[in-house]
Amino acid sequence: MLKKLFGLAPKLESDGSYMPSTIALKLATSDKTDFENIAYKKYQGERKKILVIFTENKNMKMKNGKLFSTGNHPVEALLPMLHLKNAGFEFEIATPTGKPVVFEMWAFPSKDENVKSIYNELMPSFLKPKKLEEFIDISFSDASSYAAVFVPGGHGAMIGIPEDKNVGQILRWAHEHDLFTISLCHGPGAFLATMLEGNEFLYKGYEMAVFPDSVDKQTPMIGYLPGHMPWELSERLKSLGVKVKNTKSDKTVCRDRKLITGASPLASNELGKLAANTLLEDLN
Repeated sequence: MLKKLFGLAPKLESDGSYMPSTIALKLATSDKTDFENIAYKKYQGERKKILVIFTENKNMKMKNGKLFSTGNHPVEALLPMLHLKNAGFEFEIATPTGKPVVFEMWAFPSKDENVKSIYNELMPSFLKPKKLEEFIDISFSDASSYAAVFVPGGHGAMIGIPEDKNVGQILRWAHEHDLFTISLCHGPGAFLATMLEGNEFLYKGYEMAVFPDSVDKQTPMIGYLPGHMPWELSERLKSLGVKVKNTKSDKTVCRDRKLITGASPLASNELGKLAANTLLEDLN
């Protein structure tokens, strides 16, 4: 009752899941972003395509059994895409089974015209994305048309995607064909899929920026999460030999070989700049 009174109680949605509390939304979200509208010298080559793997899952079951209303974080997805679009790249939108992309709409920056513009532009693809299996069947033979694979963050990236063999196949395909892989926040949970079907973890020894487990452990106190996480992403990656560069939920970004990662929603703009500049430098 006191948590409700002080705005600290997660908000119950109609499907029985919980979105962040009033206080958590004030502390952790904003109606505008720090996006920098940079005029890049646009890429003119053949490798213009970027596959973006989104989650199609909304609800994450916490340790206490409560459901967190999640999906992909709109800022973590759309800010990097704005930079990559400005740099001349194009997107293919996909989800594991072709169901619509799910966003954490409670985190949508409603007064950010740049974010709203690309969201509306790509809405048809968000509603009818490609299936990953379809991408494998059609596009694996066309690696020379692709520059990168991007897995946006949001807690929803930890649901289904790390256990999806098609995700693992796509990440290994990107690695084998010298494509870049881009991700941030909880998105690197997808990298666990590279171990499926008896394969070794692809990113052992890599440096990464990843959302800290320590912050996820604290957020139930302000009602951001309705309970503690079902598993710890940073610790899981560390146990597999990843060197996590950041300790805070901040603007840290990291490039290690063909892998580009960011620490949190706050890193979205920096990740976009790093990804755009890196791809332009590497491909031109």
